Amino acid sequence: METPETCITICMGSSCFSRGNNINAESIESFLSEHNLSAHVEVRGCLCEGHCKDGPNIRINDELFQGVEPEMLDDLLLHKLCKESQ
Repeated sequence: METPETCITICMGSSCFSRGNNINAESIESFLSEHNLSAHVEVRGCLCEGHCKDGPNIRINDELFQGVEPEMLDDLLLHKLCKESQ
Protein backbone atom coordinates (compact mmCIF):
# COMPACT_ATOMS: atom_id res chain seq x y z
CA MET A 1 0.00 0.00 0.00
CA GLU A 2 1.33 3.41 -1.00
CA THR A 3 1.87 6.16 1.53
CA PRO A 4 -0.27 9.23 0.75
CA GLU A 5 1.71 12.11 -0.77
CA THR A 6 -0.26 14.78 1.06
CA CYS A 7 -1.87 15.06 4.47
CA ILE A 8 -4.76 17.40 5.18
CA THR A 9 -5.48 17.99 8.85
CA ILE A 10 -8.82 19.58 9.68
CA CYS A 11 -9.16 21.27 13.05
CA MET A 12 -12.29 19.85 14.65
CA GLY A 13 -12.08 21.87 17.86
CA SER A 14 -15.41 23.44 18.82
CA SER A 15 -14.53 26.90 17.47
CA CYS A 16 -13.29 25.75 14.05
CA PHE A 17 -16.02 23.14 13.77
CA SER A 18 -18.79 25.66 14.38
CA ARG A 19 -17.16 28.26 12.12
CA GLY A 20 -17.26 25.98 9.10
CA ASN A 21 -14.92 23.01 9.36
CA ASN A 22 -17.95 20.77 9.73
CA ILE A 23 -18.83 21.74 6.14
CA ASN A 24 -15.18 21.92 5.02
CA ALA A 25 -14.56 18.30 6.04
CA GLU A 26 -17.37 17.08 3.79
CA SER A 27 -16.25 19.36 0.94
CA ILE A 28 -12.67 18.08 1.13
CA GLU A 29 -13.81 14.47 0.91
CA SER A 30 -16.04 15.31 -2.08
CA PHE A 31 -13.23 17.21 -3.82
CA LEU A 32 -10.80 14.33 -3.37
CA SER A 33 -13.32 11.84 -4.73
CA GLU A 34 -14.24 14.02 -7.74
CA HIS A 35 -10.57 14.53 -8.65
CA ASN A 36 -9.53 10.90 -8.01
CA LEU A 37 -7.13 12.00 -5.27
CA SER A 38 -8.43 9.93 -2.37
CA ALA A 39 -5.57 7.41 -2.62
CA HIS A 40 -2.97 10.19 -2.66
CA VAL A 41 -4.25 12.33 0.20
CA GLU A 42 -4.69 11.38 3.84
CA VAL A 43 -7.38 13.35 5.67
CA ARG A 44 -7.36 13.48 9.44
CA GLY A 45 -8.88 15.57 12.17
CA CYS A 46 -7.29 17.17 15.19
CA LEU A 47 -8.84 18.68 18.29
CA CYS A 48 -7.20 22.12 18.26
CA GLU A 49 -4.58 23.92 16.20
CA GLY A 50 -4.25 26.60 18.90
CA HIS A 51 -5.34 29.43 16.59
CA CYS A 52 -9.03 29.45 17.45
CA LYS A 53 -9.65 33.16 16.84
CA ASP A 54 -8.31 32.82 13.28
CA GLY A 55 -10.26 29.68 12.34
CA PRO A 56 -11.50 27.63 10.74
CA ASN A 57 -8.02 26.17 10.39
CA ILE A 58 -6.84 23.55 7.93
CA ARG A 59 -3.29 22.27 7.55
CA ILE A 60 -2.02 20.89 4.25
CA ASN A 61 1.21 19.07 5.03
CA ASP A 62 3.14 21.62 7.12
CA GLU A 63 1.30 24.73 5.89
CA LEU A 64 -1.46 26.18 8.08
CA PHE A 65 -4.38 27.95 6.39
CA GLN A 66 -6.56 30.11 8.60
CA GLY A 67 -10.02 31.53 8.03
CA VAL A 68 -10.83 28.84 5.47
CA GLU A 69 -14.40 29.47 4.37
CA PRO A 70 -16.30 26.76 2.47
CA GLU A 71 -16.60 28.94 -0.65
CA MET A 72 -12.79 29.32 -0.94
CA LEU A 73 -11.95 25.68 -0.30
CA ASP A 74 -12.13 24.36 -3.89
CA ASP A 75 -9.69 27.02 -5.14
CA LEU A 76 -7.30 26.29 -2.27
CA LEU A 77 -7.39 22.54 -2.94
CA LEU A 78 -6.98 23.01 -6.69
CA HIS A 79 -3.93 25.21 -6.09
CA LYS A 80 -2.30 22.93 -3.51
CA LEU A 81 -3.23 19.47 -4.84
CA CYS A 82 -3.70 19.77 -8.60
CA LYS A 83 -0.84 22.05 -9.59
CA GLU A 84 1.12 19.19 -11.19
CA SER A 85 -1.73 18.41 -13.59
CA GLN A 86 -2.28 22.00 -14.71
